Amino acid sequence: MSAQTEIPRDPFFFGYGSLVNTATHIYERHHPARLTGWRRVWRHTPLRNLAFLTAEPCEGTYIDGVIAAVPFADWAALDLREAGYDRVTLLDGIDHRAEDAGDIAVYTIPIDKHGPADGLSPILLSYLDVCVQGYLTVFGEEGGHHFFESTAGWDGPILNDRALPRYPRAQLLSKEQTAFVDRHVADLGVEVVTE
Repeated sequence: MSAQTEIPRDPFFFGYGSLVNTATHIYERHHPARLTGWRRVWRHTPLRNLAFLTAEPCEGTYIDGVIAAVPFADWAALDLREAGYDRVTLLDGIDHRAEDAGDIAVYTIPIDKHGPADGLSPILLSYLDVCVQGYLTVFGEEGGHHFFESTAGWDGPILNDRALPRYPRAQLLSKEQTAFVDRHVADLGVEVVTE
């Protein structure tokens, strides 16, 4: 008798920002997931004059998101999209119902990776819109609320670029989605600036 060999499973990534919005990528096998012991945070680095959204370890917290398969472990396109981030394999804390998931990685920017930024960089509103639209689509309004509540670093301004989006994967939001974002930004008291 020949021994059966197990077919290797594709690796997955955990998305917690724009990657939750499946209209922004080609990864079709995706599932809701939760990462415990991490939080979302706006990170300011000298790499660019805009804030990055990253995830960092943080005890007693969790973030919802999606995991998605990276067929044949072909990370090249995703690594290019996530330039400036480290891709780190998650050893624990990830909860999902995907039966086909292999190793799961998260893209993160350690606080000391790029050195300190020279001041606070603005958050692109077109990018924030994409993130929130993804959460509203996958998790409903509760997920949208939790996105804002579970994200730290709202101390920089938000750059309103909706008229001419600077984010390359910008999406068109419904009136309801736009109002949802605007209401939460106002509740946070974040300054919104225009170019």
